[in-house]
Amino acid sequence: MSREHLQSPKGESRALHRRDRLHIYPSDGPWNSLQYIWRHVNPLRVVRNFLIIYLCRFVPWLGLKNRLYRLTGMKVGDHTSIALMVMMDVFFPEEISIGSNTIIGYNTTILGHEYLLNEWRRGPVVIGDHVTIGANCTILPGVVIGDGAVISAMSLVNRDVPPGAYVGGVPIRPLSRPPAGASESGQEETETWNDESGLDD
Repeated sequence: MSREHLQSPKGESRALHRRDRLHIYPSDGPWNSLQYIWRHVNPLRVVRNFLIIYLCRFVPWLGLKNRLYRLTGMKVGDHTSIALMVMMDVFFPEEISIGSNTIIGYNTTILGHEYLLNEWRRGPVVIGDHVTIGANCTILPGVVIGDGAVISAMSLVNRDVPPGAYVGGVPIRPLSRPPAGASESGQEETETWNDESGLDD
């Protein structure tokens, strides 16, 4: 995936924080923002998205699965493998872009939105080419994952991941040993990467 694809829709650079890519809206009333979800999305579209995405959780044929995901507005590159039980965002799947020859591990969740008590957020998720994401990860909206990055299983991805980096944990942090074949630049970025690249919450 080219560097242009690793930028937010407005063309900002990767140096921006996750929060800078999010659209943040106040709750529409006195209750938590999820109570007002149907003011923001078309219920029929959500039902359609849910049926397709839920079916894809069980479909073993990768090519068919990718074609089905594209029907929801998701961008999925060639030869990408999305494992069983992966849960994509059913409200805003069009916010998700996945590059080519990438692996998304079993039971991972990718979100294009966050509903909180007093506000809700929506933003793009961009996953590059040749990325490996382990099982049971959660990827939050506004995150950019660079080409060749590796994310260990059971990780919370709440900030950008540099190309070639090896990260893991809740929330993610650089891991000490980069994967075999990681680029030199990716290793250097991992060493200098810090918590300022994402949201605190």
